[in-house]
Amino acid sequence: MADYDVVLLVEQALTPADAAQVRSLHEAIEEPVTYHVLLPMEDAAARIESAMGSLSGGELLASPAMAMSEVDLDAVRHDCEERSRDDLARTLDALHAAGATASGEVVTDPPIHALAEKVKAVDGREAIILTRPHVVAEFFHVDWTSQARRKIGVPVLHLLEHENFDEQAGGGEGVTGF
Repeated sequence: MADYDVVLLVEQALTPADAAQVRSLHEAIEEPVTYHVLLPMEDAAARIESAMGSLSGGELLASPAMAMSEVDLDAVRHDCEERSRDDLARTLDALHAAGATASGEVVTDPPIHALAEKVKAVDGREAIILTRPHVVAEFFHVDWTSQARRKIGVPVLHLLEHENFDEQAGGGEGVTGF
């Protein structure tokens, strides 16, 4: 009997409740279900930009090179890698505790490209994308779910992290209110 492979693209570490919710979606499937988790590496560039934004205009105008020297780029990159690995480990622990068979990886490719490649590599039957609410991106259909639906040939389900099915049901897929 072949496995029923599900590829999960997660934005942050899943809680035990998130993992149980995902696992509950596949309880009735007779084949063994295997989850393949993809967690994009936290964006080091955005963190550096944020750090630069906290400097006053005078500090930047006086000496941009000096301001940049205060930002240890390697340390920020290392911190991002470490946080992403920790989030992945917590996600896999939560899935295993929910009774799931799961493996995962931190990805540096664009998330939808990594998702499409993994679905193809494991002959995935479906993809699940778990994100925080992104109302503006969803409205303009540039969110991960909309992109994935255009790019991969399997069903794509979008769930909001840290919300149960009932909390997600009332406002449409991924939109919890304006």
